Amino acid sequence: MVTANMNNNKLPIDIRQANSADSTAIVALDAEITGTDKSAYWADILNRFAGLPDRKHRYFLVATSADGDLAGFIVGEIRAWEFGSPPCGWVLALSVAPRHRQRGIGALLLEALCSRLKQAEVTTIRTMVLRSDKVNLSFFRGEGLAAGPYIELEKRLD
Repeated sequence: MVTANMNNNKLPIDIRQANSADSTAIVALDAEITGTDKSAYWADILNRFAGLPDRKHRYFLVATSADGDLAGFIVGEIRAWEFGSPPCGWVLALSVAPRHRQRGIGALLLEALCSRLKQAEVTTIRTMVLRSDKVNLSFFRGEGLAAGPYIELEKRLD
């Protein structure tokens, strides 16, 4: 149990590995934030990342309040050797419920993921953020992430 803070009001938060029982709350939180129900997507992510011991180097952590309310989640994994890159941690998703924002829960989730990555002897963490996403850019920069040595390239397929 860790505590999140909002205006010096401590909020007990439990950060643990996600499990299938979290599915409904995860789908609802993502839909609340994105406006899109992605039930099949999150079922697949939970299946690939959560709960079972053979999910080595894949992490799906949830933060819950004392009353069991889902406060947020983070998904990450260790990826290795893409285009010569040494193994590193990737943040694939991070979300905090609007009602729980500004309490440091995102930072606690990122810290918990980084702790697990360090235990796996990873020394670098990466993520991708839209240039126009000022909220997430600001958050990740505030947590010490900066532009890395790789450039993301893309091509439209339509």
